[in-house]
Amino acid sequence: MPKTPSLSTIGPVLELHSYLLFIAASVALILVPGPAQALVIATTLDRGQRHGALTAVGLNVGTLFHAVAAGLGLSAILATSALAFSIVKYVGAAYLLYLGICALRSSRASDASRLSHSSPTSSRVAFGQAVLTGVLNPKVALFFLAFLPQFVDASRGAVMLQFLLLGLTMAMLDTLYELVLVHLTHRLKGRLSRSRRLETLRNRISGVVLILLGVRLALQER
Repeated sequence: MPKTPSLSTIGPVLELHSYLLFIAASVALILVPGPAQALVIATTLDRGQRHGALTAVGLNVGTLFHAVAAGLGLSAILATSALAFSIVKYVGAAYLLYLGICALRSSRASDASRLSHSSPTSSRVAFGQAVLTGVLNPKVALFFLAFLPQFVDASRGAVMLQFLLLGLTMAMLDTLYELVLVHLTHRLKGRLSRSRRLETLRNRISGVVLILLGVRLALQER
């Protein structure tokens, strides 16, 4: 006979105490400065508030991908296969380096060409770049493989649903936090944009941040 859901459960699969503990742990982890926040800030400085927000959302679509991968056991492949880990790592690092070089080159672009960043096509590209960046980070996959199972109770069944709910929760929390960073960075950018020299410096900083993130990813070990 199936158990009757009580106030101590979240839906049919998650226990309330464990879920609240997961939220607390997620918030603590999200507040620690990391590559995702650096990428969101750099994108906002270089391309504006809209692109910064799209980057935040896109990165967390990648978070959901890794939650599903952890549930399916795909992340375990990266944990056990040095070749698979290296391939994903170097592809991701090369992509970040490419974005960084593009950002450095854009610092030399004219003001007219910068206006094109607000086009719908450019927005879709920014979102796609963020999703791809999130997916091509094997350290995130390994983190989810180690972190999410601690809060999954196989005895409740619907294990994949539990992974999805936990991943969605973390993605939403992280998106909200990064959107706050986008807003604050955009306000700072408004002050800096009054100076042409500071604007050029801002774009160069964004490019350097992306390149450093790429190098950091390339040097990471499992």
